[in-house]
Amino acid sequence: MPTVLAINPNTTASITAALAQHLRAAQPQIEWRMVGGRFGARYITSEASSAIGAHAALEAWANHSAGCAAVLVACFGEPGLFALRELSEVPVVGMAEASMRVALRQAPRFTIVTGGDRWGPMLTRLARELGFGDALASVRTIALTGAQAHANPDAAVDILVAECRAAKEGVGAVILGGAGFAGLAARVSPRAGFPVIDCVISGAQEAAALAAGAAWPYQRSAPSRHAESTGLDAALAGRIAAD
Repeated sequence: MPTVLAINPNTTASITAALAQHLRAAQPQIEWRMVGGRFGARYITSEASSAIGAHAALEAWANHSAGCAAVLVACFGEPGLFALRELSEVPVVGMAEASMRVALRQAPRFTIVTGGDRWGPMLTRLARELGFGDALASVRTIALTGAQAHANPDAAVDILVAECRAAKEGVGAVILGGAGFAGLAARVSPRAGFPVIDCVISGAQEAAALAAGAAWPYQRSAPSRHAESTGLDAALAGRIAAD
């Protein structure tokens, strides 16, 4: 059974546990090694907390990736994705990236519904960097953050249903994005009246396929000599120095 390292750079243990539950249910043939961020925001909602989360993701990878066949960044904004791809010898995918690919198999344009107003420009930039900029119609944000939705999912579902219905206008697919929304797409879709793409399931499917040997569209950069570092976790410093 192949092993996939799933990194949630958020530091809320209950969200990490919920992600692990949904990943295992979605792809039970994978051994999921679930790791949360050791430091940083309880839930990432801004550029600054995302930058800190990228560091936490790199540290988690350095300490827990041995023997893994693939890595999943289990946070919808993909903190650290490009740095992990530079360092990792196995494929690395993020939940947003995977769900955008799923969306494009359904329609030429899609909309993302997520929580926290600062995610709008952040996800727009991410889509552009990943090559999906022309396909992203919009990012619609609700006032509730993913952490608040995780704490009170019943209250979040009504809001998400309304937002997903509005998001469907003029596009063929809607992605519900956010680690804190794990499992909610299954509750939102029937009431919205159309399939809503679950980013956790999308990430699980793509990571599982990569772990099983599916073709990987990216090529790891040739090892390069990194600048000497100080103050880093020992495992991370060692992995960077060895690259």
